[in-house]
Amino acid sequence: MGNRLALAVITAVLGACASAPPAPRVAPQTLDDYKHAVAMRIAALNPATYSAPPPEMLKSVVVLEITVDSVGAPLEVSVFRSNGYPDLTQRAITAVIDASPFGAPAPALLQGDSVNFFETFLFRDDDSFQLRSLVGER
Repeated sequence: MGNRLALAVITAVLGACASAPPAPRVAPQTLDDYKHAVAMRIAALNPATYSAPPPEMLKSVVVLEITVDSVGAPLEVSVFRSNGYPDLTQRAITAVIDASPFGAPAPALLQGDSVNFFETFLFRDDDSFQLRSLVGER
């Protein structure tokens, strides 16, 4: 009977560990840190990214203006610059939306209830992209 009690206690302890909430993430403290964290999430969740140095000649450069609320959900993703490839522009927008929500920005970054920044998508001839915030990493 003692072994059953010990097994029940171990099972209860392990069950409590498994249901514990995840540790809160520390929010980046600067806008550059936050942009980097967002770019890392977009790249991690998108198989169409590359990490090699960008080629000298890019097929397309898409610059998005991204507004994120206080919990990390995009409020608006708009095109600041594109150069004639609507399908690549849409892929950039979709990559941002599909990777959300992002971590909550640090309160110091908020302007009102949101934070606004630009991210640049660098598309190669094979239509894969790299985020400007991550150039030179990996």
